Amino acid sequence: MKIVECIEIDKTYQQGKVKVHALRNISMNIEKGDFVALAGPSGSGKTTMLNIIGGLDSADSGKIIVDGNALSEMNQTQLANLRLHNIGFVFQAYNLIPVLSAAENVEYVMLLQGIPQAERRQRTKSILDEVGLAGKYDRRPAELSGGQQQRVAVARAIVSNPSIVLADEPTANLDSKTGKGLLDMMKKMNQEKKVTIIFSTHDRMVMNYAARLLRIRDGQLVDDQVKNN
Repeated sequence: MKIVECIEIDKTYQQGKVKVHALRNISMNIEKGDFVALAGPSGSGKTTMLNIIGGLDSADSGKIIVDGNALSEMNQTQLANLRLHNIGFVFQAYNLIPVLSAAENVEYVMLLQGIPQAERRQRTKSILDEVGLAGKYDRRPAELSGGQQQRVAVARAIVSNPSIVLADEPTANLDSKTGKGLLDMMKKMNQEKKVTIIFSTHDRMVMNYAARLLRIRDGQLVDDQVKNN
């Protein structure tokens, strides 16, 4: 079952007097439950593609359908609701709220969703235990290591049971051992919870973990490889 359909996606940015073609006529489908890496060097267009899938940016032309929703036909409120209920985000810089504890950061999306407090607390404790942060519920981001902060970010992305998790260079600020631990955890969640996970990366380790590798170069899709991991 297709969960993301991209049809002839184009995106151009204006940088001063120069036009930058970030994406050129990209068409691809991603299946429900996929564990996918969008791979390519810096400036290849992979993060732009991820942002368009997540409704954080829009294509200049082409069509994108996410979880049955044609994004170009949605207004900003509808897109915000789609992001809130259907998509989890994991960012390179963690994007945790510094004044909130690990548990409060994880709870925040569920608070916006209007989930009752008792259920929020139970789900938060359960997911933090699952990602290896039992006993660290009250720690603020500054009191956690980089790897622990990224685990909080993954817990926050997954706790509300989204259809898709988009992870933008999630291992970029981590050493290889911590990055491997994070990927092991995300692969386990992909397999157990059947959540679709799409990475953007230029990290060889992430590419090796992915069940499917989509290579982007100069804004074009140049390879689509399904692996037997």
